[in-house]
Amino acid sequence: MPAPAEIDRAARLLLDGRLVGMPTETVYGLAADATNPAAVAAVFAAKGRPAINPLIAHVPDMEAARRLAIFNPQADRLAAAFWPGGLTLVLPRTVDCPVDLLACAGLTTIAVRVPDHPVAQALLRATGRPLAAPSANRSGRPSPTLAAHVQADLGDAIAMVLDAGPAQVGLESTVVRVDGSGVIVLRDGAVTRDALRGVARAVTDVGAFDPAAPPSPGMILRHYAPVSTMRLEAAEAAPGGILLGFGPVSGVGPDGGADPAWSLSPVGDVVEAASRLFALIRSADAQRPTQIAVAPVPDAGLGAAINDRLRRAAASQA
Repeated sequence: MPAPAEIDRAARLLLDGRLVGMPTETVYGLAADATNPAAVAAVFAAKGRPAINPLIAHVPDMEAARRLAIFNPQADRLAAAFWPGGLTLVLPRTVDCPVDLLACAGLTTIAVRVPDHPVAQALLRATGRPLAAPSANRSGRPSPTLAAHVQADLGDAIAMVLDAGPAQVGLESTVVRVDGSGVIVLRDGAVTRDALRGVARAVTDVGAFDPAAPPSPGMILRHYAPVSTMRLEAAEAAPGGILLGFGPVSGVGPDGGADPAWSLSPVGDVVEAASRLFALIRSADAQRPTQIAVAPVPDAGLGAAINDRLRRAAASQA
């Protein structure tokens, strides 16, 4: 874990308008002072991210979240159940919300989360500012679950990376918009729909939306993608390709031999598969295979979020 002096240095850099790789329990984030317009703009530039794609504001606790967003009773219940943790709430901005409008893509809503990671919490408290922190990767690439992924993708665009080892969850937060007594799922992620149903009266999908104005981070079709083409629901690798297996199906490495190291989860555990997903896609892509094939993953629990990421990664670039 980073030493307190490293966290203090990262906080000073953020307050100076610089960008810092920040570990969270979901994936590594590209942190910037969300109240600083130039720093927020630097996030979009570093990632190559379209300005229509809003950012998530990270705060240390509920008191800080209330300064940014207007909570109704349902939002209060969700925050009580899942914060700190992997749930992002999309809520109306407060009148005096200090987060720069660019971070919200010009919308009247704001995406806000309280992360459950000691380093992220320490950094948020050291800065005393909300931090815009999308995944710390080039836009459209697989999200980073290691500090090395951040450095490889962003290099000199960031001032430093706080290395806290592998991300525990390995998938981004679930994003929901609160709608009366229910929630609309904008992005599946670390908090499953079954868990949401234990708190909300209704859990529904977002349905159609204007692709020129996505209401949530992570909703652009081609996202989380490697350079190599991908094929889903696969039983075997193409010649010169790599199969990422699931369960008793071992992945097939670049030498054509069976190799459990290429399996998302040799025991068929979707939680393990989620934690390994982006790292394995990156490792497979580094081999420059003819294709990355992925075995079927059950759609239950975290499997729904895994399959969402896989579909976006495999989407056509057209």
